[in-house]
Amino acid sequence: MNAAPGRIGVLTLDTLVRLSRGPTEGAPRAAHRLTVPEGMTAPLGCDAVAVPARLGSLALPRLPRVGCVYADEAHWWWLVPSDSDYALDWPAPARYATGAIVPDAPQVPGLIHRPDGTLPYTPPIPLYLTLCRLTDTQPTWSRPISA
Repeated sequence: MNAAPGRIGVLTLDTLVRLSRGPTEGAPRAAHRLTVPEGMTAPLGCDAVAVPARLGSLALPRLPRVGCVYADEAHWWWLVPSDSDYALDWPAPARYATGAIVPDAPQVPGLIHRPDGTLPYTPPIPLYLTLCRLTDTQPTWSRPISA
């Protein structure tokens, strides 16, 4: 059914969903999951924290222990135990990825650091504090509480 010129036709739910997703030029990129290297175990599950590559290179030497770190051209991805976002607002531009799923990546980022031992995790609190310092963000627990 065509609408008269200057009038908007009826929009269906399917149309609204398609419009909310934006243009559909080209195929959407697949999401990839960062995998734990062979010989390592992840008893606490895995999530990931992504930071722009420029921050990743600054954070690495400041951490007391570094777990598995993956990188692509734009981001570094740090494996952390599942639920490491509980009660933490990771500072922008860091992004928290539940399940260590890397969205919209053309390919799986490559492993650039593997720790000694069998645990793939970077301790989340030192990583969080380091990223807060690098982004000049006050840690969640240091912020004033409003009534």
